[in-house]
Amino acid sequence: MTHSISDIGCRPAKSWAGYLSVAAMLALVCLWLSPQAVWSAEKKESQQISRVIAKEMTAAQKALQASQWAEAIKNLEAAETKSGINAFDKKTIYDFKGFAYVKLNNLKAAEQAYEVALTTGAYSPEDAAKTTRMLFRLSAGNQQYAKAAEYGKQVAESGAATADDLGILSQIYYLQKDCKSSGQWADKAIAAARKAGDAPKENLYQFKLQCASDAGDTGAMAAVSMDLIRLTNKTNYWNTLLRIERQDERDDRNTLMIYRIMYNTNSMNADTDYIEMAQLLADAALPGEAQTVLEKAMSSGVIKDEHKERTTRLLNSLKARADADRKGLASFDAEATKNPGGELAVKLGEVYYGFGDYQKSVDSISAGLQKGQIKHLDEAYVYLGLAEVQLKSFAEAKRTFANLKIVPNISPRILKLWSLYGETVGR
Repeated sequence: MTHSISDIGCRPAKSWAGYLSVAAMLALVCLWLSPQAVWSAEKKESQQISRVIAKEMTAAQKALQASQWAEAIKNLEAAETKSGINAFDKKTIYDFKGFAYVKLNNLKAAEQAYEVALTTGAYSPEDAAKTTRMLFRLSAGNQQYAKAAEYGKQVAESGAATADDLGILSQIYYLQKDCKSSGQWADKAIAAARKAGDAPKENLYQFKLQCASDAGDTGAMAAVSMDLIRLTNKTNYWNTLLRIERQDERDDRNTLMIYRIMYNTNSMNADTDYIEMAQLLADAALPGEAQTVLEKAMSSGVIKDEHKERTTRLLNSLKARADADRKGLASFDAEATKNPGGELAVKLGEVYYGFGDYQKSVDSISAGLQKGQIKHLDEAYVYLGLAEVQLKSFAEAKRTFANLKIVPNISPRILKLWSLYGETVGR
């Protein structure tokens, strides 16, 4: 069974389409050297504005300072028609026009103006690099992806690219359905963000997840889902990961272990999952917890009409068994206390957990672990950790889940998933 990105409700292309335009505007605000500062700087250079356009350029500068963008463009266009202007004049005219067009939110015209300014060759190396970066953002925002990719690669090769720049390159290639390049730039953006001490953007992993989904590569989907869980701890990524891991699991104990994570991360959203988990819990002699699971499914409205009769019958059966367990708790507790081995105490703790008595669950399982002779040590640590989570003892829970590494013969899949759960405890 393959999984598509629609399973997790993720639409990276749509969510980033508007971001590029916003990013272009933000980049321009951050990088732009105001016309007044440019004008002053030019006077210090050996090359200056030609006298033939001094009148028009002075008028354009005043208009820009007064935020009269259309008037500024009118004067700049008048300057452009004068004969005898040189490359430096043309660069300055189009540089100013680009600024005015940005202020008018005409980003396509701004892009064209900056491109003309750049082709004059009259920028200083530093300003040429800044203009190239602006053109990268503008062309990306204008959805001219092939052009944006070329500008972006120039920015990256210069060493001036930020994590956001690299992320936009990843998106550009994703939108062009070049998943290999998108993934490579996403990895570079993630590394750059971490080097800067920032959290990587969620979208970068989403591109990789969608590409893996499109290719039917469940292994890659699982790996990226784990990265997304570490980053966001969102239930939809847990759901994707756990469904992938569950599909190849054939052992009922391990399947129940996966369901426990799905249930405790609130990522269980199919009625058949609740029903199967309840049945597996009943088979494990834990009817109290099975009852709780089914009651949650019933109250949340997730049970489909065609499954309601079957679920009601199962729930009634579980209630009867759970009631019998409650009546026998005192004698069970006494027997577990007297027993020199820890197996009964751990089982008692699991029963207490199912009934929502988390402190008694912790006490009983801890006592059982001290005695030793535990048949299923992995389950003991899982229930102890879950009870500690319910008591908001997160540091203790993390230590408990970490103990799963020392359990002999534990399934590598189960160890991986519970270790990941332990990382996210308390978040």
